[in-house]
Amino acid sequence: MIPGLDFIVPAAYFAAAVLFIYGLKGMSSPVTARAGMIWAGVAMLLAIVVTFFHPKVEGNYILMIVALVSASAVAWWWARIVAMTDMPQMIALYNGMGGGSAAAIAAVELLKVHSGQASMVPTTLLIAAFGAIIGSIAFSGSMIAFAKLQGWMRKTWRFPGQQLLNLVVFAATLVLGVWIFIDGPTPTLLLLFFAFALLSGILVTIPIGGADMPVVISLYNALTGIAVGFKGYVLEIPALMIAGIVVGAAGTVLTQLMAKAMNRPLTNVLFSGFGKADEDSAGVSASGEMKSIDGTDAAIQMAYADKVIIVPGYGMAVAQAQHKIWELTELLRERGVKVSFAIHPVAGRMPGHMNVLLAEAGVPYDMIFDLEDINAQFPSTDVALVIGANDVVNPAARKDTSSPIYGMPILDVDKAKNCIVIKRGQGTGFSGIENLLFFEDNTRMLYGDAQKVAQTLISGVKALG
Repeated sequence: MIPGLDFIVPAAYFAAAVLFIYGLKGMSSPVTARAGMIWAGVAMLLAIVVTFFHPKVEGNYILMIVALVSASAVAWWWARIVAMTDMPQMIALYNGMGGGSAAAIAAVELLKVHSGQASMVPTTLLIAAFGAIIGSIAFSGSMIAFAKLQGWMRKTWRFPGQQLLNLVVFAATLVLGVWIFIDGPTPTLLLLFFAFALLSGILVTIPIGGADMPVVISLYNALTGIAVGFKGYVLEIPALMIAGIVVGAAGTVLTQLMAKAMNRPLTNVLFSGFGKADEDSAGVSASGEMKSIDGTDAAIQMAYADKVIIVPGYGMAVAQAQHKIWELTELLRERGVKVSFAIHPVAGRMPGHMNVLLAEAGVPYDMIFDLEDINAQFPSTDVALVIGANDVVNPAARKDTSSPIYGMPILDVDKAKNCIVIKRGQGTGFSGIENLLFFEDNTRMLYGDAQKVAQTLISGVKALG
């Protein structure tokens, strides 16, 4: 053993933990998020390097290097080519990988106890089993979320007695966990334990509607962090403990914020009550008809406005129109128009999806406002431009008590003097709920692909001189 490693290894892990916390703090603001990601990456690199010198590493260096190099290469390649519209799927998959890794570590450690290669005090054994349950649920649940977002699976899948079955499967998982705690982990018992834990994650996720995926992704991110924290305790690695707990805490807070933004209690999220109505109760009644506008008239309205608020949604991500929208914004600002961007907490398919898109296009952070900060400005706004957003601007949340989204905080675009909605067609949004905004007297529909429409608006503004 290299002299001084008994001090260097813990010190390096502690430094990595501090850098993880510092990096996560940086991610709390768009201004410092990039630096936060870099510091978190440095922390991860430090933790990986020092692990090669950990006393418990028993010479499996070749296997470790092969795993690190191959996994890093795949992750780097995928991150480079993934489209912004597919970012939610990637996040869901990576969340699942974290939970699955924690569960796999638990399985290895429990098998070591069975074979006599290691021993665990009762508290550690209990934490290992509990972490295995959380990690397994996060893994299988995230895989289902990925499949839904990728379009490989129906948004919801429900059947009679589903909640009872969920309860029975989860109870069986807990019983098997207690059995392991009492009698010790045997291979057969562990196989059943992990099978039921994975099944529990699948059953919990399949009934959840696609429109609620931001909450689901955030929840599984929190569970993955907690599972990793527990594994850090089992392995006696403080850096893993601290990083996991910090991620778990941050994910839990984010989940609460997302649930609040959807007007759904966190207990509803945890017990699979949410998402129930978003497809089964689709079809909110609307009176009147949708009124269209052409790109030239829309450009004139915006060019001669004093104040414009742009509301991006998933349609902007699909069309990759963020750069064109920013080009349009710059033209309007040159004409003296005050332009702002309004972001709903659950816009898109993952937390912060729209913020990432706008940042990619170079939109300054001080032009981007959250729901609470900008809603009061809509009544004094000349034009509200909605780009592919649906539920987050649907007045049914305020007006229709029978609507599945009634009570959900929305962006009050219908209160603007004029509202222009860029949309590919007249269909409903991801949740399947009819949007009453489209039938309002002050709303005009501008049909087409968001990027092509944005180019039309740009040409229209330029033509005005």
